[in-house]
Amino acid sequence: MLDKRITPSFLSRYLDQYVIGQMEAKKVLAVAVYAHFKKIEKAQRDTVEIAKSNVLLIGPSGTGKTLMCETLSRVLGVPFVTADATSLAQTRYVNEEIEAILRRLIDKADNNIPKAQHGIVFIDEIDKLKATDGQPRSISGESVQHALLKIMEGSPVKLANGEYIDTTNILFICGGAFVGLEDIMSKSHSYGFISTSNDDNQNILDRLNSRVKPTDLFTFGLIPEFTGRLPIIARLDDLSKQMLARIMTEPKNSIYNQFREIFKNEGVELTVEPRVFDQIAELAFEYKTGARSLRGIFEEMITPILYVVPDNRDVKKVAISSLFTEPSLIKEA
Repeated sequence: MLDKRITPSFLSRYLDQYVIGQMEAKKVLAVAVYAHFKKIEKAQRDTVEIAKSNVLLIGPSGTGKTLMCETLSRVLGVPFVTADATSLAQTRYVNEEIEAILRRLIDKADNNIPKAQHGIVFIDEIDKLKATDGQPRSISGESVQHALLKIMEGSPVKLANGEYIDTTNILFICGGAFVGLEDIMSKSHSYGFISTSNDDNQNILDRLNSRVKPTDLFTFGLIPEFTGRLPIIARLDDLSKQMLARIMTEPKNSIYNQFREIFKNEGVELTVEPRVFDQIAELAFEYKTGARSLRGIFEEMITPILYVVPDNRDVKKVAISSLFTEPSLIKEA
């Protein structure tokens, strides 16, 4: 199934073109996705069943969880859909909602069920299925976890039209911010000493102590059976102001590149000074929504300019030197 050129390092480098930072998470996800499809290939050759390893991505909102999954699905050429655990928890018809997710996956595969059976499903805000504070574990949240168990492990699912889709080879990736998990981890048992014969002691200890343990997730509010379906865990870091600024300019499909192309189609050159991106990053950082607010702020800045430029054919260049000053509209001599 996999192109011969695709390796974990290839996938990680591909992610580098679209996702800023998160190097460790990229490596973990790249290896998990690579191993998943290699297992499928081996199972098809050897007719043996190999257990699936779904993935849990833990990180604040707007740090790139969905973007990484979508980008990998694109380079792999497999169908990809997203779902919201919060929506699942708010409905009385969980199984119907799960079927709708699989139906969308089939649609993304152009109604090719065998292709859909090798797709990727990303379920966001999985942490919202936790127990409600001060009360027994949320009935709706726990029921959704139980409902997801069978399809995440792999089973034939009958759709409303009578067709079946087998989820055995569908990779499920769950994501969430898991606010409060750090406090749980700090109180759980930490590794104090490991006997080694070299100077890597502290590195090993730091790595072990930074790992999210299954018991941490149990304490948070995920049931053991559900946690067991997510053996691979990757953590994403908070985005710094510098990273937020880079997100607007460095990725192949960055918002700056997108609008430069739009202006170019109007015969206009758009230039934005580096300090403008720093100013936007400052605002976005204050909003505490990761990269989600960058586009809104950038488009708010661009909208009045793009409103007037198409009506002024003599404008050949737009220069923006500050978020808080008027842009320069430079006309042809």
